[in-house]
Amino acid sequence: MITLTLAEIAEIVGGRLHNTDGSPVVKAGVEFDTRKLLPGGLFLALPGERVDGHDFAAAAVAAGAAGVLAGREVPAPSVIAPPVALADEHEGAYVLSGDSDGSGAAVLAALGKLARHVTDRLTAAGLTVVGVTGSSGKTSTKDLIAQVLSPTGATIAPPGSFNNELGHPWTALRADEDTGYLVLELSARGPGHIADLCAVAPPRIGAVLNVGTAHLGEFGSREGVARTKGELVEALPEDGVAVLNADDPLVLAMAERTRAKVVLVGEHSRAQVRAVDIVLDEQARPGFTLLTPHGSARVQLAVHGPHQVGNALTAAAIALELGATPQQVADRLGSAKPISAHRMEVVDRADGVTVVNDAYNANPESVKAALKSLATISRSTTPARRSWAVLGPMAELGADSVRAHDEIGRLAVRLEVNRLVGSGEDARAMHQGAHLEGSWGEESILVPDVAAAIELLRDEVRPGDVVLVKASNSYGLWRVAEALLEAGSK
Repeated sequence: MITLTLAEIAEIVGGRLHNTDGSPVVKAGVEFDTRKLLPGGLFLALPGERVDGHDFAAAAVAAGAAGVLAGREVPAPSVIAPPVALADEHEGAYVLSGDSDGSGAAVLAALGKLARHVTDRLTAAGLTVVGVTGSSGKTSTKDLIAQVLSPTGATIAPPGSFNNELGHPWTALRADEDTGYLVLELSARGPGHIADLCAVAPPRIGAVLNVGTAHLGEFGSREGVARTKGELVEALPEDGVAVLNADDPLVLAMAERTRAKVVLVGEHSRAQVRAVDIVLDEQARPGFTLLTPHGSARVQLAVHGPHQVGNALTAAAIALELGATPQQVADRLGSAKPISAHRMEVVDRADGVTVVNDAYNANPESVKAALKSLATISRSTTPARRSWAVLGPMAELGADSVRAHDEIGRLAVRLEVNRLVGSGEDARAMHQGAHLEGSWGEESILVPDVAAAIELLRDEVRPGDVVLVKASNSYGLWRVAEALLEAGSK
């Protein structure tokens, strides 16, 4: 974060000072967890469902915070008087009174104003902000982009999927005068959310990966999803760049919604940054020839799954726009590793069992891609290895949920997955779909919860098997993958 005094921060967020003359200097970033605070940092007193950050203001100052960004006055303890810049709960630069309720919305709004100020200053000095959105693949693509850009300049990107109204400004505030690239992942739970995130840290380059059925319960239709995802390209300036997936018609149509230069990526012949001659190795790691207006190069990815081709093309297009050569892009993509946890992590146990932990999130498109990767890995040897798909519920699909889960069960059978384990009652339609498609006996089984899935696998997984674990993150199915790896280490 750039260096600012508390007085400057209070002015930026439209608040007032409490227990301070405003002279303390914030120079070590913003944190909402006192355990992660560095001396000279700014503590965000964020009210939550279980705890209220205001209750930790004194502890934050004791830990060396220069100040606290809060939504209401924090009583000064007997020994430590924490300086506080008060956020405004309303639009405009109003000053809160001492009896403000200190809502989380007020604190987040102040954080967004601070992030916008810092981002604007850094952008004027040469920072490039890159935004990525899509129904699936955002985090993996963000990680690839950051690794491809980092050899050119210092790069900041969020950890994991920290991509909401808290994670977005928090990540932006990690940038400082030495940062060349700020790579941000934009999520949405409804219309206007991506536009709001773009207002916090305006991107010059924006990439839309796909429009799928994730969060269909909130958006109602894929067209509704597309309208919201397209808010990213609408926010780009005239001298910006919109990187769009030419293989997705709903994404391709977004070219009409932006003033920026449009670069198409994909396998379609109309894509300017294109992949041809795609092959998968024995662990479903793609290799392909990268075709660009600036030349071509052969790419061998170290990440797993055929869906990573499109992600890599997006990263390639962005790096090319920022001055990299095709060969530089190919080399950097080839050395890029999985960074964020529980996303197509492929680990071989000592006994030959391969665990594919893709349990961070799940929607119909990402589950289909994971199943295809499972089929590729299991069939890479002769004879083929026995394959397991341990799948939990896909959340936020609304009225489309039963049909979507049914399709996954049927696809598992068509791909000749040997064992399908549906975990949880919400996965019942998946189990039934497999039976209707032609599975019988115990090829498909429904277990009540994560513990039951772990017990089944411990009893029945054999050396040489390949086990895919995937579900929406809230279900906690990643514990199955961890239990399998722990068992393999004994």
